[in-house]
Amino acid sequence: MKAGQAAVRKWEAVREFALGLPEAVEDHPWGPEDCVMKVNKKIFVFLGNTDGPQPPGLSVKLKDEALHGHALTAPGAEPTGYGLGRSGWVSVPLGEKGAPSLQVLCEWVEESYRTVALKRHVKELDARIEANG
Repeated sequence: MKAGQAAVRKWEAVREFALGLPEAVEDHPWGPEDCVMKVNKKIFVFLGNTDGPQPPGLSVKLKDEALHGHALTAPGAEPTGYGLGRSGWVSVPLGEKGAPSLQVLCEWVEESYRTVALKRHVKELDARIEANG
């Protein structure tokens, strides 16, 4: 299996996870090649696409300093461009050797979701997590 295929599978799994969060919706604000996930009209993860020249990756907003620092240690990770890095956004490529596991990526997506979601969304998410143990 090529690294690219593994990265695409991880990307697809992260996308599914993000879509499963309370009231999360997929959007393509800049065209079909730019997939983002939103809640309450706010983006919580930039997913881009899987068939561009670059291997798939994602950008998440991590306000928690420990998580933010951890994300920046991922291979190829960097503060997100367009000035978003200053607000805690980190871009992480998925095709790098040693890229974060799906579990870690989903934790980051959830954390990013929590930073922009309404209190009722977070409550619903917490209730769901508690119910699933």
